Amino acid sequence: MLDLLIKNGLIFDGLGSAAFKGDIGIKQGQIVAISPDISLEATQVVDASGLWVTPGFIDIHTHYDLELEIAPGLSESVRHGVTTVVIGNCSLSVAVGEPQMLADIFQRVETLSHRLIAKWLNQSVSWQTPGEYLHHLQQLPLGPNVAPMLGHSAVRAHVMGLERSLTVDPTPGELNQMEQIAESALDAGFLGISIDMFPWHRMSGEWRGSTIPSQHAKLPEYARLADLCRQRDRVFQVTPNLQRLASFVDIIGLGSGIGQPPLRLTVLSALDAVHNRNLWRVFSPLLWIWNRLLRGNVRFQTLTEPFTIYSDGPVTPLFEEFATGAQLNSCDSREERQALWASETFRIQFRKDWLNGWRKSFHRDLKLMEILSCPESSWQGLSFAAVAEKMQRDPVELFMDLLQQYDTDLRWVATGANDRLEPRLAMMKHPHILPGFTDAGAHVRNLGYYDGALSLLKQAVTTNFMTPEAAIHRVTGEPAQWFRLDAGVLKVGAKADLLLLNPVGLRAAIAPPVEILDPILDGEPRMVKRGSDEIIQSVYIKGVPVVSQGEVSSRLGSEPLGTVLFPLEG
Repeated sequence: MLDLLIKNGLIFDGLGSAAFKGDIGIKQGQIVAISPDISLEATQVVDASGLWVTPGFIDIHTHYDLELEIAPGLSESVRHGVTTVVIGNCSLSVAVGEPQMLADIFQRVETLSHRLIAKWLNQSVSWQTPGEYLHHLQQLPLGPNVAPMLGHSAVRAHVMGLERSLTVDPTPGELNQMEQIAESALDAGFLGISIDMFPWHRMSGEWRGSTIPSQHAKLPEYARLADLCRQRDRVFQVTPNLQRLASFVDIIGLGSGIGQPPLRLTVLSALDAVHNRNLWRVFSPLLWIWNRLLRGNVRFQTLTEPFTIYSDGPVTPLFEEFATGAQLNSCDSREERQALWASETFRIQFRKDWLNGWRKSFHRDLKLMEILSCPESSWQGLSFAAVAEKMQRDPVELFMDLLQQYDTDLRWVATGANDRLEPRLAMMKHPHILPGFTDAGAHVRNLGYYDGALSLLKQAVTTNFMTPEAAIHRVTGEPAQWFRLDAGVLKVGAKADLLLLNPVGLRAAIAPPVEILDPILDGEPRMVKRGSDEIIQSVYIKGVPVVSQGEVSSRLGSEPLGTVLFPLEG
């Protein structure tokens, strides 16, 4: 007898094959039968007439490493159909290292409060090696499946000590020790290694404001880690430094397959930037050169929605790319920020930094920065430039005055990339650009792209830029194949991680994120999405219903459903 029989659904296998109407039989968490008509008896029968049955989505870029320790169900992603997450991206992981040091590396990126960090520190389990960390993950009541990358920042700080990892080059012995740890991690089953060159990622704690350890490495250090991944055909994830164009040359060299096996390299990120409207055109020819002429195996990642970031006055990741903005983000209190603003020298330098257009990654256009909430309610919905015009003020001077006066009582929003439909569709369709990069778990106060896969599917249905079969393949079977994961496909013998979708809901507009006081984060604010409840009828992990029409089951995060995924061989 089957445990669960799903009947009469339109089945998408995740491989891009034509959808067909049929039944799926599930027993002990596995798919045991797929057929146009299954007549076996089952404990539970679900009629999926009019619904699509798809594999669970794979989120290839998350920062859930700390949240897994607090709330392993990861309900915000699961409620949007995600049943597999890749963690350990951008050099950030908790696989090795002293807990307080790891917290200092993570806190500013994830915008978690000191209170939540303390909660994690108090309950964190002690592990000494990457292998022990994998064993620890396997003991958690995981909601989705988890595929961990080894973060270079954690390894570097663990080997060198935090201060030395931020200030000096490693000794030959330390390089050898890093290599040995990375090698043992890959042998234990890590998906690959992640490094980071992106200057938006900064430290909290004693070294607050400094960029994280991986950014202080030089090319030979990165290359040694890349070679370990190349030898084992594992994933090497890198975030370039947009302010140092030579970093792209370094990465191209790492990804070359001429005279050596290709490196399975994934790069953040392909975007249509507001400040440079031709940048997105570079990615297609670059990937052709990289993968064809240089014989690489490279995949960029892109966001499936406009890259919109919400900010609390001067506390925002958008300020991390220039010195005075990073100083404001380094302040622990309103009083500290007020002390900075009180300095005329600081104000002069902030203005210079703001107007300096050299290699910026955020447009800093006050006409495109909208006030969401403010003690002066009449300004809500206006841009800073519009308020300045209304008050006959210099826009930058007014902007600084409002940041000083209202601090985090001023909430504003800006879109920095992917706001144009045609370039966004072109990147999502490109065979060597994966529609990933949700950053789920990071910047919890600033963005919420948990529905990235659904967003792709919505755009496929409403614009016909690709078939539903192709769109589903792009966020299930395709990333599973490239990352070498046993997930993302509906077939006999596969784990029963699947979705029931109502296709009618796919024609609704993509909902903007909303702010909630999240009980998972002990009531801390978080940006979330709530527009998918009409689409996602059910989410099953290991054959267990964990989400039903927007309601999250208490079983999610309280019993082990997901597994730790190790890379497939061959």
